[in-house]
Amino acid sequence: MSVGPQTVSEPAWFKSSYSGANTTECVEAAFIPAGVLVRDSKQANGPAVAVRARAWHCLIGELGRGGLRKH
Repeated sequence: MSVGPQTVSEPAWFKSSYSGANTTECVEAAFIPAGVLVRDSKQANGPAVAVRARAWHCLIGELGRGGLRKH
């Protein structure tokens, strides 16, 4: 059985609640079935990085514990 083209809805992008309205360094994320897409908010039509769900949860967990530091 052949399946024709299917409509794919646009991801629902969001910013962190910690992101101020006037900040210039911000990322946006969108949940997808396989995980999360991440992109530069200033380049909405630019590339996005796909992150698997498990890796995203590990990243968010480390950020919550203060485990990642800016160098």
